[in-house]
Amino acid sequence: MSQVGTDGIFRCDWAYEHPLLLAYHDEEYGIPIHDDNLLFERLVLEQMQAGLSWLTVLKKRHYLREAMDQFQVSIVAHYDDQKLVQLLSNANLIRNRKKLVSAIEVAKRINQWHLQGYSFDQWLKENGSRITELEEWVTLFKQTFVFVGYEIVKEFLLSIGILEYPHQPKCFLVHRKVNFFERN
Repeated sequence: MSQVGTDGIFRCDWAYEHPLLLAYHDEEYGIPIHDDNLLFERLVLEQMQAGLSWLTVLKKRHYLREAMDQFQVSIVAHYDDQKLVQLLSNANLIRNRKKLVSAIEVAKRINQWHLQGYSFDQWLKENGSRITELEEWVTLFKQTFVFVGYEIVKEFLLSIGILEYPHQPKCFLVHRKVNFFERN
């Protein structure tokens, strides 16, 4: 069931739980991203959500960006143990060692691709041309990255427009068709 906001627009129910969720629903969720730093950020945010609410992650997003050098892959890939300790001691962050280590490991993988003249965006496009099932994506992500499972991969792919989000019937975005693979 969709709800109508004070602006007269119908949205998915979850969007009305908090202004951060409303903005995310309207401006980000399901919109293709092709910049590797932004793709990295979104995957890390999905990893951070494991066991938490998306609202918790959105509330900490600003602090995560600040503490993790705006999610610049080339910088995060070179984080050392001292930086990890600094992140773990930052009360504004989601201080889960596995999640923070996985973010650094993901950055290292993407940075390796960059050094080879390749990108995360290219990797998604190339694999998307042959993958037809979510389970195949999950298997590929597990082979490529750490701390990724079914829900993390599914939500990541939904959030960047590879999978189509099923908006509630009256939501103003129900008919918005975006396709991650139609760019360039």
